[in-house]
Amino acid sequence: MSENKPLKKVCIICAKGSIEDVYATLVMGNGAVMEGIEAKLFFTFFGLDAITKKTMNNLHTGTVGNPAMRMPGGLPFPTLLGILPGIEAGVSAMMRSQMEKLDIPPVDEFLDMITAGGGEIYACKLAVDMFKLKKEDFTDHVKDIITIGEFYGMCGGEGTQIIFT
Repeated sequence: MSENKPLKKVCIICAKGSIEDVYATLVMGNGAVMEGIEAKLFFTFFGLDAITKKTMNNLHTGTVGNPAMRMPGGLPFPTLLGILPGIEAGVSAMMRSQMEKLDIPPVDEFLDMITAGGGEIYACKLAVDMFKLKKEDFTDHVKDIITIGEFYGMCGGEGTQIIFT
């Protein structure tokens, strides 16, 4: 039987750009720094939308192929509705509205809180190159554009957990 050791560092990889995936990363990263745990967040592929100036505060919720999506009242959301024009935008606006009512900050403010608490934000070099992005396309919160190998190198050590969202 192994004994539990305190978590000292969390390394979170965000590869998807939907509201629910990005906010899972931000909530876990912010929670870590608030608990005094070292946090490093790595954004790759469509997760880059969360740290790209043009897209970071206009994320969407996927309405097609999301089996957990529910309509008001708890009924399952019919996937077929998700293909209709305006549905994804409406659902996304509704999600942002619900988050605002709960005083959940927008992405840029969340990144402010994480970095102010000592958390570090990184962009994936491979994805940046694939999407032909440049350092100036990203929020100033991004500490560097690095390879996944470099990120893993930062994530070593006892008491470290790597989380993929």
